[in-house]
Amino acid sequence: MTFELNRRTLIAAAMTVFAIGSSAHAQETQVLDSIHFLIPGGAGGGWDGTARGTGEALTGSGLVGTATFENMSGGGGGKAIGFLIENAESQHGTLMVNSTPIVIRSLTGVFPQSFRDLTLIAGTIGDYAAIVVSKNSDINNMADLIAAYDADPSATAIGGGSVPGGMDHLVAAMAMEAAGRDALAVKYIPYDAGGKAMAALLSGEIAALSTGLSEAIDLANAGEVRIIGVTSDERVPAAADAMTMKEQGIDMSFVNWRGFFAAPGLPADKVAAYQDAIAKMYDTPEWEVVRARNGWVNIHNSGDDFNTFLENQEQVLGDLMRKLGFL
Repeated sequence: MTFELNRRTLIAAAMTVFAIGSSAHAQETQVLDSIHFLIPGGAGGGWDGTARGTGEALTGSGLVGTATFENMSGGGGGKAIGFLIENAESQHGTLMVNSTPIVIRSLTGVFPQSFRDLTLIAGTIGDYAAIVVSKNSDINNMADLIAAYDADPSATAIGGGSVPGGMDHLVAAMAMEAAGRDALAVKYIPYDAGGKAMAALLSGEIAALSTGLSEAIDLANAGEVRIIGVTSDERVPAAADAMTMKEQGIDMSFVNWRGFFAAPGLPADKVAAYQDAIAKMYDTPEWEVVRARNGWVNIHNSGDDFNTFLENQEQVLGDLMRKLGFL
Protein backbone atom coordinates (compact mmCIF):
# COMPACT_ATOMS: atom_id res chain seq x y z
CA MET A 1 0.00 0.00 0.00
CA THR A 2 1.29 3.51 -0.76
CA PHE A 3 0.49 6.72 1.03
CA GLU A 4 1.00 10.28 -0.22
CA LEU A 5 2.81 11.81 2.72
CA ASN A 6 4.48 15.17 3.00
CA ARG A 7 7.97 15.45 4.47
CA ARG A 8 6.74 16.59 7.91
CA THR A 9 4.71 13.40 8.41
CA LEU A 10 7.15 10.95 6.82
CA ILE A 11 9.09 10.12 9.97
CA ALA A 12 5.98 9.76 12.13
CA ALA A 13 4.35 7.57 9.53
CA ALA A 14 7.37 5.33 9.32
CA MET A 15 7.34 4.83 13.09
CA THR A 16 3.66 3.91 13.21
CA VAL A 17 3.09 2.09 9.93
CA PHE A 18 2.88 -1.34 11.52
CA ALA A 19 0.38 -0.11 14.08
CA ILE A 20 -2.03 1.51 11.66
CA GLY A 21 -2.11 -1.34 9.07
CA SER A 22 -5.60 -2.23 8.03
CA SER A 23 -7.21 0.58 10.03
CA ALA A 24 -5.49 3.11 7.74
CA HIS A 25 -6.91 1.27 4.76
CA ALA A 26 -10.37 1.38 6.30
CA GLN A 27 -10.03 5.11 7.00
CA GLU A 28 -8.78 5.73 3.47
CA THR A 29 -11.70 3.92 1.82
CA GLN A 30 -14.50 4.79 4.24
CA VAL A 31 -17.42 6.52 2.53
CA LEU A 32 -19.91 6.77 5.41
CA ASP A 33 -19.57 6.74 9.19
CA SER A 34 -22.69 4.66 9.68
CA ILE A 35 -25.88 3.28 8.12
CA HIS A 36 -29.07 2.27 9.91
CA PHE A 37 -30.88 -0.44 7.96
CA LEU A 38 -34.68 -0.53 8.20
CA ILE A 39 -36.08 -4.00 7.44
CA PRO A 40 -39.84 -4.13 6.61
CA GLY A 41 -40.25 -7.77 7.73
CA GLY A 42 -39.30 -10.13 10.52
CA ALA A 43 -36.10 -12.01 11.17
CA GLY A 44 -35.24 -14.86 8.85
CA GLY A 45 -36.68 -13.39 5.67
CA GLY A 46 -35.05 -12.26 2.45
CA TRP A 47 -35.13 -8.58 3.38
CA ASP A 48 -33.48 -9.37 6.70
CA GLY A 49 -30.73 -11.41 5.06
CA THR A 50 -30.10 -8.82 2.36
CA ALA A 51 -29.80 -5.91 4.79
CA ARG A 52 -27.58 -7.79 7.21
CA GLY A 53 -25.42 -9.24 4.44
CA THR A 54 -24.97 -5.81 2.85
CA GLY A 55 -24.13 -4.30 6.22
CA GLU A 56 -21.62 -7.08 6.83
CA ALA A 57 -19.86 -6.41 3.53
CA LEU A 58 -19.88 -2.62 3.87
CA THR A 59 -18.45 -2.61 7.38
CA GLY A 60 -16.09 -5.52 6.81
CA SER A 61 -14.57 -3.78 3.79
CA GLY A 62 -14.22 -0.48 5.63
CA LEU A 63 -16.57 1.41 3.31
CA VAL A 64 -18.92 2.09 6.23
CA GLY A 65 -17.88 2.48 9.85
CA THR A 66 -20.83 0.86 11.60
CA ALA A 67 -24.18 -0.65 10.64
CA THR A 68 -27.28 -1.12 12.76
CA PHE A 69 -30.46 -3.00 11.93
CA GLU A 70 -34.14 -2.61 12.81
CA ASN A 71 -36.95 -5.03 11.92
CA MET A 72 -40.31 -3.31 11.48
CA SER A 73 -42.98 -5.79 10.34
CA GLY A 74 -46.52 -4.90 9.43
CA GLY A 75 -48.82 -4.10 6.55
CA GLY A 76 -46.93 -6.20 4.03
CA GLY A 77 -44.02 -3.79 4.37
CA GLY A 78 -46.26 -0.74 4.44
CA LYS A 79 -45.56 0.07 8.09
CA ALA A 80 -41.85 0.63 7.45
CA ILE A 81 -42.53 2.62 4.26
CA GLY A 82 -45.00 4.84 6.10
CA PHE A 83 -42.55 5.33 8.97
CA LEU A 84 -39.76 6.38 6.60
CA ILE A 85 -42.02 8.88 4.82
CA GLU A 86 -43.61 10.32 7.96
CA ASN A 87 -40.26 10.75 9.73
CA ALA A 88 -38.25 11.73 6.66
CA GLU A 89 -36.31 14.61 8.21
CA SER A 90 -34.95 12.48 11.06
CA GLN A 91 -34.14 9.45 8.89
CA HIS A 92 -31.29 10.72 6.71
CA GLY A 93 -29.04 8.01 8.16
CA THR A 94 -31.46 5.21 7.25
CA LEU A 95 -31.64 2.89 4.25
CA MET A 96 -34.71 0.67 3.85
CA VAL A 97 -34.31 -2.62 2.03
CA ASN A 98 -37.08 -3.72 -0.29
CA SER A 99 -37.66 -5.82 -3.38
CA THR A 100 -40.23 -6.86 -5.96
CA PRO A 101 -43.08 -6.79 -3.36
CA ILE A 102 -42.94 -2.99 -3.17
CA VAL A 103 -44.17 -3.03 -6.77
CA ILE A 104 -46.66 -5.88 -6.30
CA ARG A 105 -48.20 -4.55 -3.09
CA SER A 106 -48.54 -1.07 -4.47
CA LEU A 107 -50.36 -2.47 -7.51
CA THR A 108 -52.75 -4.49 -5.32
CA GLY A 109 -53.37 -1.63 -2.88
CA VAL A 110 -51.89 -3.36 0.18
CA PHE A 111 -50.44 0.05 0.98
CA PRO A 112 -51.12 3.41 -0.70
CA GLN A 113 -47.49 4.37 -1.35
CA SER A 114 -45.20 3.30 -4.18
CA PHE A 115 -41.49 3.46 -4.89
CA ARG A 116 -42.12 6.94 -6.30
CA ASP A 117 -42.75 8.25 -2.78
CA LEU A 118 -39.20 7.37 -1.66
CA THR A 119 -35.67 8.33 -2.65
CA LEU A 120 -34.30 5.61 -4.90
CA ILE A 121 -30.74 4.62 -3.97
CA ALA A 122 -29.87 1.41 -5.84
CA GLY A 123 -30.97 -2.05 -6.81
CA THR A 124 -28.23 -4.39 -5.66
CA ILE A 125 -28.94 -8.08 -6.19
CA GLY A 126 -31.18 -10.65 -7.75
CA ASP A 127 -32.38 -13.65 -5.77
CA TYR A 128 -34.03 -16.54 -7.54
CA ALA A 129 -37.05 -18.17 -5.97
CA ALA A 130 -37.31 -21.76 -4.81
CA ILE A 131 -39.88 -24.30 -3.68
CA VAL A 132 -38.79 -26.32 -0.67
CA VAL A 133 -40.24 -29.14 1.41
CA SER A 134 -39.48 -30.40 4.89
CA LYS A 135 -36.58 -32.81 5.20
CA ASN A 136 -39.09 -35.51 6.29
CA SER A 137 -41.51 -34.95 3.41
CA ASP A 138 -42.44 -37.71 0.97
CA ILE A 139 -42.23 -35.08 -1.80
CA ASN A 140 -38.85 -35.21 -3.55
CA ASN A 141 -39.35 -33.07 -6.66
CA MET A 142 -41.88 -30.90 -8.46
CA ALA A 143 -43.53 -33.94 -10.08
CA ASP A 144 -44.28 -35.31 -6.59
CA LEU A 145 -45.69 -31.96 -5.48
CA ILE A 146 -47.95 -31.75 -8.52
CA ALA A 147 -49.09 -35.35 -8.01
CA ALA A 148 -49.97 -34.58 -4.37
CA TYR A 149 -51.85 -31.47 -5.52
CA ASP A 150 -53.78 -33.44 -8.13
CA ALA A 151 -54.74 -36.06 -5.53
CA ASP A 152 -55.91 -33.56 -2.89
CA PRO A 153 -55.57 -29.83 -3.70
CA SER A 154 -56.91 -28.64 -0.34
CA ALA A 155 -54.37 -30.74 1.58
CA THR A 156 -51.44 -29.54 -0.54
CA ALA A 157 -51.08 -25.97 0.66
CA ILE A 158 -48.08 -23.89 -0.33
CA GLY A 159 -46.95 -21.25 2.14
CA GLY A 160 -44.87 -18.12 1.80
CA GLY A 161 -43.58 -15.13 3.71
CA SER A 162 -45.78 -12.64 1.88
CA VAL A 163 -49.42 -11.69 1.58
CA PRO A 164 -51.87 -13.35 -0.83
CA GLY A 165 -51.10 -12.02 -4.29
CA GLY A 166 -47.56 -11.24 -3.12
CA MET A 167 -44.33 -12.46 -4.59
CA ASP A 168 -44.17 -15.89 -2.93
CA HIS A 169 -47.78 -16.51 -3.94
CA LEU A 170 -47.07 -15.26 -7.46
CA VAL A 171 -44.10 -17.61 -7.86
CA ALA A 172 -46.11 -20.63 -6.68
CA ALA A 173 -48.96 -19.71 -9.03
CA MET A 174 -46.59 -19.22 -11.96
CA ALA A 175 -45.01 -22.63 -11.34
CA MET A 176 -48.35 -24.40 -11.11
CA GLU A 177 -49.69 -22.63 -14.20
CA ALA A 178 -46.54 -23.59 -16.12
CA ALA A 179 -47.16 -27.18 -15.00
CA GLY A 180 -50.62 -27.02 -16.57
CA ARG A 181 -52.62 -26.48 -13.39
CA ASP A 182 -55.10 -23.75 -12.42
CA ALA A 183 -53.04 -21.05 -10.76
CA LEU A 184 -56.07 -19.58 -8.99
CA ALA A 185 -56.94 -22.93 -7.38
CA VAL A 186 -53.63 -23.20 -5.53
CA LYS A 187 -54.14 -23.05 -1.76
CA TYR A 188 -51.69 -20.42 -0.56
CA ILE A 189 -51.14 -19.61 3.13
CA PRO A 190 -49.32 -16.35 3.97
CA TYR A 191 -46.95 -15.79 6.89
CA ASP A 192 -45.07 -12.75 8.17
CA ALA A 193 -41.59 -13.37 6.73
CA GLY A 194 -39.66 -16.56 6.22
CA GLY A 195 -39.11 -17.58 9.83
CA LYS A 196 -42.80 -18.15 10.58
CA ALA A 197 -43.38 -19.79 7.21
CA MET A 198 -40.53 -22.18 7.93
CA ALA A 199 -42.08 -23.14 11.26
CA ALA A 200 -45.35 -23.92 9.46
CA LEU A 201 -43.50 -26.14 6.99
CA LEU A 202 -41.75 -28.12 9.71
CA SER A 203 -45.01 -28.57 11.63
CA GLY A 204 -46.80 -29.95 8.55
CA GLU A 205 -49.21 -27.04 8.30
CA ILE A 206 -48.15 -26.57 4.68
CA ALA A 207 -46.84 -29.12 2.16
CA ALA A 208 -44.29 -26.82 0.55
CA LEU A 209 -42.81 -23.37 0.96
CA SER A 210 -42.27 -20.74 -1.73
CA THR A 211 -39.29 -18.59 -0.75
CA GLY A 212 -36.14 -16.86 -1.92
CA LEU A 213 -33.29 -19.12 -2.97
CA SER A 214 -30.88 -17.54 -0.48
CA GLU A 215 -33.23 -18.39 2.38
CA ALA A 216 -33.72 -21.89 0.96
CA ILE A 217 -29.96 -22.45 0.79
CA ASP A 218 -29.54 -21.48 4.44
CA LEU A 219 -32.34 -23.85 5.47
CA ALA A 220 -31.02 -26.68 3.29
CA ASN A 221 -27.50 -26.25 4.66
CA ALA A 222 -28.96 -26.50 8.16
CA GLY A 223 -30.58 -29.81 7.18
CA GLU A 224 -34.13 -28.55 7.66
CA VAL A 225 -35.44 -28.66 4.09
CA ARG A 226 -34.91 -30.04 0.60
CA ILE A 227 -35.02 -27.71 -2.39
CA ILE A 228 -37.25 -29.27 -5.07
CA GLY A 229 -37.30 -26.49 -7.65
CA VAL A 230 -35.36 -23.30 -8.48
CA THR A 231 -36.58 -20.53 -10.80
CA SER A 232 -33.21 -19.90 -12.49
CA ASP A 233 -32.50 -20.78 -16.11
CA GLU A 234 -29.47 -22.83 -15.06
CA ARG A 235 -28.37 -24.41 -11.79
CA VAL A 236 -26.94 -22.04 -9.20
CA PRO A 237 -23.47 -23.02 -7.90
CA ALA A 238 -24.46 -22.30 -4.30
CA ALA A 239 -27.19 -24.97 -4.61
CA ALA A 240 -25.68 -27.20 -7.29
CA ASP A 241 -27.80 -30.24 -6.38
CA ALA A 242 -31.10 -28.37 -6.70
CA MET A 243 -32.86 -28.82 -10.04
CA THR A 244 -34.33 -25.88 -11.90
CA MET A 245 -38.01 -25.77 -12.81
CA LYS A 246 -37.04 -26.01 -16.48
CA GLU A 247 -35.08 -29.21 -15.88
CA GLN A 248 -38.30 -30.71 -14.56
CA GLY A 249 -40.39 -29.71 -17.56
CA ILE A 250 -41.87 -26.58 -15.98
CA ASP A 251 -41.10 -23.70 -18.34
CA MET A 252 -40.83 -20.74 -15.99
CA SER A 253 -38.13 -18.54 -14.53
CA PHE A 254 -38.16 -15.66 -12.08
CA VAL A 255 -35.65 -13.43 -10.30
CA ASN A 256 -36.50 -11.12 -7.42
CA TRP A 257 -34.42 -7.96 -7.23
CA ARG A 258 -33.55 -6.44 -3.88
CA GLY A 259 -32.29 -2.95 -3.26
CA PHE A 260 -32.34 0.11 -1.05
CA PHE A 261 -34.47 3.21 -0.62
CA ALA A 262 -34.12 6.30 1.54
CA ALA A 263 -36.47 8.89 2.94
CA PRO A 264 -38.07 11.36 0.53
CA GLY A 265 -36.26 14.67 0.22
CA LEU A 266 -32.85 13.22 1.09
CA PRO A 267 -30.09 15.76 0.28
CA ALA A 268 -28.23 15.07 -2.96
CA ASP A 269 -24.84 14.69 -1.25
CA LYS A 270 -26.23 12.00 1.03
CA VAL A 271 -27.82 10.18 -1.91
CA ALA A 272 -24.49 10.27 -3.74
CA ALA A 273 -22.63 8.92 -0.69
CA TYR A 274 -25.00 5.96 -0.32
CA GLN A 275 -24.74 5.19 -4.03
CA ASP A 276 -20.95 5.48 -3.94
CA ALA A 277 -20.62 3.08 -1.01
CA ILE A 278 -22.84 0.48 -2.69
CA ALA A 279 -21.07 0.79 -6.05
CA LYS A 280 -17.66 0.31 -4.44
CA MET A 281 -18.93 -2.65 -2.39
CA TYR A 282 -19.11 -4.88 -5.49
CA ASP A 283 -15.32 -4.86 -5.88
CA THR A 284 -14.60 -6.04 -2.33
CA PRO A 285 -13.81 -9.63 -1.32
CA GLU A 286 -16.16 -9.17 1.64
CA TRP A 287 -19.10 -8.70 -0.71
CA GLU A 288 -18.15 -11.72 -2.81
CA VAL A 289 -18.19 -13.88 0.32
CA VAL A 290 -21.71 -12.69 1.19
CA ARG A 291 -22.98 -12.91 -2.40
CA ALA A 292 -21.65 -16.43 -3.02
CA ARG A 293 -22.88 -17.69 0.33
CA ASN A 294 -26.43 -16.62 -0.50
CA GLY A 295 -26.48 -17.55 -4.18
CA TRP A 296 -27.29 -13.97 -5.19
CA VAL A 297 -26.76 -12.48 -8.64
CA ASN A 298 -25.25 -9.00 -8.89
CA ILE A 299 -27.85 -6.67 -10.42
CA HIS A 300 -26.73 -3.08 -9.90
CA ASN A 301 -29.15 -0.32 -10.89
CA SER A 302 -28.45 3.09 -9.39
CA GLY A 303 -30.46 6.32 -9.42
CA ASP A 304 -32.27 6.96 -12.70
CA ASP A 305 -31.45 3.46 -13.97
CA PHE A 306 -33.14 2.04 -10.87
CA ASN A 307 -36.24 4.13 -11.56
CA THR A 308 -36.41 2.95 -15.18
CA PHE A 309 -36.01 -0.66 -14.05
CA LEU A 310 -38.83 -0.32 -11.51
CA GLU A 311 -41.20 1.32 -13.96
CA ASN A 312 -40.61 -1.50 -16.43
CA GLN A 313 -41.16 -4.16 -13.78
CA GLU A 314 -44.36 -2.46 -12.67
CA GLN A 315 -45.70 -2.80 -16.22
CA VAL A 316 -44.58 -6.43 -16.69
CA LEU A 317 -45.81 -7.62 -13.29
CA GLY A 318 -49.09 -5.75 -13.64
CA ASP A 319 -49.79 -7.51 -16.93
CA LEU A 320 -48.88 -10.91 -15.44
CA MET A 321 -50.98 -10.41 -12.32
CA ARG A 322 -54.00 -9.44 -14.38
CA LYS A 323 -53.50 -12.58 -16.46
CA LEU A 324 -53.43 -14.71 -13.31
CA GLY A 325 -56.42 -12.92 -11.82
CA PHE A 326 -54.60 -11.21 -8.93
CA LEU A 327 -55.64 -7.75 -10.15
